[in-house]
Amino acid sequence: MKKEFLNIPKNMQAIEIEEFGAADNLKLCIRPIPQISNNQILIKVSFAGVNRPDILQRQGNYKVPEDASDLPGLEVSGIVVEKKGSSVKFNVGDKVCALCHGGGYAEYVAVEEGHCMPLPKGYSMAQAACIPETFITVWSNLFMRGKLQKNEKVLIHGGASGIGTTAIQLAKHFGAKVYATAGSDEKCQVVEKLGAIKCFNYKTKEFEKEINQLTNKQGVDVILDMVAGPYISRNLKCLSINGRLVIIAVQGGIKDEVNFANIMIKRQTITGSTLRPQPSTKKTEYVNSLFKNVWEHLDKGKIKPIIQREFLLSDASEAHKALEKGDHVGKFIMKVS
Repeated sequence: MKKEFLNIPKNMQAIEIEEFGAADNLKLCIRPIPQISNNQILIKVSFAGVNRPDILQRQGNYKVPEDASDLPGLEVSGIVVEKKGSSVKFNVGDKVCALCHGGGYAEYVAVEEGHCMPLPKGYSMAQAACIPETFITVWSNLFMRGKLQKNEKVLIHGGASGIGTTAIQLAKHFGAKVYATAGSDEKCQVVEKLGAIKCFNYKTKEFEKEINQLTNKQGVDVILDMVAGPYISRNLKCLSINGRLVIIAVQGGIKDEVNFANIMIKRQTITGSTLRPQPSTKKTEYVNSLFKNVWEHLDKGKIKPIIQREFLLSDASEAHKALEKGDHVGKFIMKVS
């Protein structure tokens, strides 16, 4: 066992939200090292993923659970430096990536053992930090909730985002026929190279008309939507009989007007979820399912996260500004140590 794993300091650097609002309200601070409970591990963080829920939390629009850290950050990679509990399968010194209940924007984070995963073969710490929040969101919604099957047609909105690039790769790898939307012709070209049959520039094309034309008015079987608002009625127009619409974010608004008679006639399902408020046991279930079904494909290098840019932890505000600007393809991450 390497000596440095035993030398855990009393304090750490972290990024806190000074007050709700703009990205510049993210400030570097000194916090005590988290104390772990039974069946938890303490991770010395190497990289932290930057995600839209972090932005919503910073803005004051994403309620932090009472048992969660007030620090932002929902996914990390790093090294186990402490563990507690006889059933913990990870050892001090192991490299892991983990789904955090907040607190990822810090040098150390305490995580439930069941929310941790080993690094896929050949993965760097930077790549591994892109997996937990993003891959679990996609897997739990598109495959577990949306029940996407081989040879089905799927429409993925926000195809150039971290969620989108992950969903496209997973859906194609598991045999689905993938369509997507993105905000520029250049992004659409990248998305099609990742595996989409066709990507529609939502600024110049009406995706519902394009989908119906390409599918002979049959529509797609599953839609993964992070926009909601006015997209809901548009989604339903190109959703097939027995189709499933899965909502994972509401960037376009929380309301829309829909025709329920058409939903009944076409036997469509509208569902959705957010990850952070769910019970710890449910998150462990998602982690286990992802590891069982996807890890071998990550090990073989068949699916890889797309990283747009790497920031330092001290530049968290700049990372948030970049994500909000929306010019990226893939993920933003922060190097912590």
